Amino acid sequence: MPQGQPSVVPDDGLTTRQRRNRPLVVVHTGIGKGKSTAAFGLALRAWNQGWPIGVFQFVKSAKWKVGEENALRVLGASGEGGSVDWHKMGEGWSWVQRDSQMDNEEKAREGWEQVKRDLAAETYKLYVLDEFAYPMHWGWVDADEVIAVLRDRPGTQHVVITGRNAPEKLVDFADLVTDMSKVKHPMDAGQKGQRGIEW
Repeated sequence: MPQGQPSVVPDDGLTTRQRRNRPLVVVHTGIGKGKSTAAFGLALRAWNQGWPIGVFQFVKSAKWKVGEENALRVLGASGEGGSVDWHKMGEGWSWVQRDSQMDNEEKAREGWEQVKRDLAAETYKLYVLDEFAYPMHWGWVDADEVIAVLRDRPGTQHVVITGRNAPEKLVDFADLVTDMSKVKHPMDAGQKGQRGIEW
């Protein structure tokens, strides 16, 4: 197994093992494709470790079936790895704002309240908060509150947040941040999304 070497060893009083096992806040942001895909890839690794996983999809339609949902539900039910719970919070599309956003705003807030309850109860080892950057960016959920809750979460719960326009303060707070930049995309040439690639 490859062993990465840190470029800095902080004087924080922790052992190497304690530092290695510290729970992480991960942010996947930027305008490029692959933010959610990377988070679900991380969920596959967590499932393989036997971790309980909670996926919370914010803003995307509750009717929209993403391929990762089916795959992770099947894996979670297989009894071979960790369990997987999937929660859908929104009814709109994350990249299209509509006049009827009040329902979406309320559902996003309700979703965040559920995440807070689960964090307090240490329900999961990995939380995938898919498209959660949007409710913070739009002011539906307070980023300062999110940071405070994540800073004070008990145990060793890892949290990954996806979505464009992640608040700068969240980016500063997070342990691991990837900004997905777009170099090229088939949609730029007029091609619509396709099965197996976008969903």
